[in-house]
Amino acid sequence: MLIKEMNENDRPRERLANLGSSKLTNEELLAIILKTGSKGKSAKDLAIELIERLGKLENFKNLDLNSLREFKGIGNVKKIELLATLELGKRIYLNNPLKNTKRYTNPEFIYLDNKYLFYGLKQEYFYVFYLDTKKNLIERKLLFMGTIDRSLVHPREIFKEAYLLSASCFICMHNHPTGDVMPSRADISLTNTLLEIGRIQGIELLDHIIVSDSNYFSFYDNHLMENNHES
Repeated sequence: MLIKEMNENDRPRERLANLGSSKLTNEELLAIILKTGSKGKSAKDLAIELIERLGKLENFKNLDLNSLREFKGIGNVKKIELLATLELGKRIYLNNPLKNTKRYTNPEFIYLDNKYLFYGLKQEYFYVFYLDTKKNLIERKLLFMGTIDRSLVHPREIFKEAYLLSASCFICMHNHPTGDVMPSRADISLTNTLLEIGRIQGIELLDHIIVSDSNYFSFYDNHLMENNHES
């Protein structure tokens, strides 16, 4: 059934106007963004097909024009509008005021506060959280992206950003797409290198947290940091 053939109160736009956006399904919200359907399909039909093709909602954040080209029924204008909407949503969510609002002193809190950044990723993403002298978050930066089994992390980039932000300490977090959060030899070696450079530079590494969709490993919690900090 085309949306224009639906009862007016069942149409996604009307439901949003009457009930609020939080009451709509994912398919209805996506249908509103798509606006119109294609030959023989409503915008809601296309929304359902796209969600089923991607498997889960989290995979929308990895969409790009190349992946959307494989999906029939959505024209170039709709693709661009969809990507623009997704990007704006990311920026609104990721750019919530962070400065001086969160004290990063507990590994579990840090994991729970940031695990959404890694949902569904197929390669390693390496974030650094820069903190002031009171462990307040100054800024979070995505510095490196790697393949599924390797991330090329350069300590000089980590410390360069620390100087630019006048950070006094920092925490590293990256994901293991395999789901195994135990640190690799490379993870341990990198952590030790950052600890040593940080001691020389006076910018302390407080923790290195490895995450999956449902678990985490903290170097600090597991007593693998040479310079423990107060929790």
